[in-house]
Amino acid sequence: MSKSKQIAYGDKMLAEKDGAVGWMIFNNPDRHNALSINMWQAIPEILDDFESDEDIRVIVLKGAGEKAFISGADISEFKESRASADAVTRYDELVQDASNRLSNTAQPTIAMIRGYCMGGGLAVAISCDMRIATQSSRFAIPAAKLGVGYGHENTKVLVDLVGPSFAKEIFYTGRRFSSEEAKDMKLVNRVLKSEDLDDYVGGYIDAMVNNAPLSLTTTNLTDTELIKPESERDLTVCQRLVEDCANSQDLAEGRRAFMEKRKPEFVGR
Repeated sequence: MSKSKQIAYGDKMLAEKDGAVGWMIFNNPDRHNALSINMWQAIPEILDDFESDEDIRVIVLKGAGEKAFISGADISEFKESRASADAVTRYDELVQDASNRLSNTAQPTIAMIRGYCMGGGLAVAISCDMRIATQSSRFAIPAAKLGVGYGHENTKVLVDLVGPSFAKEIFYTGRRFSSEEAKDMKLVNRVLKSEDLDDYVGGYIDAMVNNAPLSLTTTNLTDTELIKPESERDLTVCQRLVEDCANSQDLAEGRRAFMEKRKPEFVGR
């Protein structure tokens, strides 16, 4: 599929394939890309599509328009999705399933953040491997302002990323943090001028897709195992990934290219 061709998942999510890059686009700009239930459901479906495509080496998430990555959950659905304890449980399971799929995707993931990144949007962003934001980006989890309880799994992801003190500050205050504050907390990797974001992310993408896919997968999935509690880690998976690299065509190609002083041509096998 060329970059000009997009696949719609419902009416507010788009998947786009551009060579080795899979783009997941939150396409609800009239509501600052607020996440509806259908949008949450589409996240694993799009990831399944990307993971089944051998050409896709990097996945980038972005919001439609200039004002928001994702402004949070669609509060207009709260009357239904939070009408009872059972409804809350179903909604939280939906959110957690989408977050887990993002966290465990074999390909590296980048959240490309312009504007608002709030609530559920921040849950999506911290489930990605990297977050690259603009100077005008703003971050918040306003759960306490809405009377919402935040699930322990996504809370742990945030605590692991920024530490317990900053995580509590984010939750306790519910306030909006600037991109520089977010960088200081290690909530984001990089902060750029808005006009530089596309080129900067493009440079990251080029560097990643030109490296050996099996090496990227090994790093990605090994890191996923290492952040689990020690009793839950499957280190045999990590060792198998290393062995796959050792036995790959790409390792031989990397050696040849180094000796011949040329750019390697990796195939992911």
